[in-house]
Amino acid sequence: MHLLLAALLYFGILTLWVPEYWPVTVFQVGMFALASCALWRARHRLSTVYPLFPLGFAAVWGLFQLAAGWTPYAFVTQKATVYWATLLAAYLAGLSLFTEERVRRWFRAAMLWFGFSVAVLATLQTFTSDGRIFWIFPSPYTRFVMGPILSQNHYAAFVETTLPIALYEALRPNASSFLYSGAAAAMYASVIASASRAGAVLATAEIVVVVALVCLRGRASGRAIGGSLAKIGLLLVVFTAVVGYQTIWKRFEASDPMAQRREFAIASAHMIAAHPWSGVGLGAWPVVYPHFAFIDVGASVDQAHNDWLQWAAEGGIPFGLLMVTMFLWCLRPSFRSVWGVGVVAVFLHATVDYPFSRPALASWTIVLVAMLAAQRSAGGQRPRSSRLPPSAADKSQTP
Repeated sequence: MHLLLAALLYFGILTLWVPEYWPVTVFQVGMFALASCALWRARHRLSTVYPLFPLGFAAVWGLFQLAAGWTPYAFVTQKATVYWATLLAAYLAGLSLFTEERVRRWFRAAMLWFGFSVAVLATLQTFTSDGRIFWIFPSPYTRFVMGPILSQNHYAAFVETTLPIALYEALRPNASSFLYSGAAAAMYASVIASASRAGAVLATAEIVVVVALVCLRGRASGRAIGGSLAKIGLLLVVFTAVVGYQTIWKRFEASDPMAQRREFAIASAHMIAAHPWSGVGLGAWPVVYPHFAFIDVGASVDQAHNDWLQWAAEGGIPFGLLMVTMFLWCLRPSFRSVWGVGVVAVFLHATVDYPFSRPALASWTIVLVAMLAAQRSAGGQRPRSSRLPPSAADKSQTP
């Protein structure tokens, strides 16, 4: 069943560009069906881990808002309720399927190599397709269309989840460290090519954090880490030079990088002040925004460009605080695992953008949260390399 989960996530990412809603419907129905089957199979060995509570509350809260009439537009709140139910289903499916270390290791590899494949495709496409997806399908944009993902920030958030997995494997003593180093360098270079400022900062921070954690936790010897760092550093420089850094450098030189985002944030704060406990209704931020807007950007505004503020505005302060508690819970298992650092990066990215706005993209992160929860529930086992005999793997991970 973990193969079906991987296939469903792949489908969700590869169809993010489709303007119609049918891929979202297929993804959501598939996730509900998969979660139901996975839960039935694992009903006697499924443990309760904290992220279940905020995700479960989110789905129930939407129903409560609908019943109480705390939404100006029932349709968008119904749609948002199904969205949160989808994330809950993705979490439960992952939690029930990742009870074995073997499955968790396989799924991390599946996420890594899919992420690498999309990164290579996206980098080539953005320089040669003139905005056409897969060089075939037209899109509304001519620049920074990264593979199947139209938003450069969404693409960066996607890579942020898989980059630490590649870095972690590259720094471990195994025969394929050069291959993993190449994958990490390609994914990092693709974020630079996307010209996402937040993505570039967070991806760079991930490299520093992963290296520091591997050293501090003694997952490999100093000599092995030094050799791996040399390979990773060389490949990062080469790949980044190939895609070029000039475009993103110019974006960093912008006089006001928070232009419009600041005004959206202030409007969101006013929404929170007006409806601190009930919220304006899940999914209703774009409906209510014109009432609180104080600038005209010349276009419709569908997102707050800050998921944290949007969660608190739509669901109320208690709802926002529950999301904060889920993020805080993720910190320890993410840093403990090292490969899970991407979860923290995506939540941080949500302070300046909206990586949790699409069910498939958000589920990609939530499944990684489920993997962290399953590993913690199993006793925090350290992942072992399948390419080393158990004794050698144990020895390589001894502090």
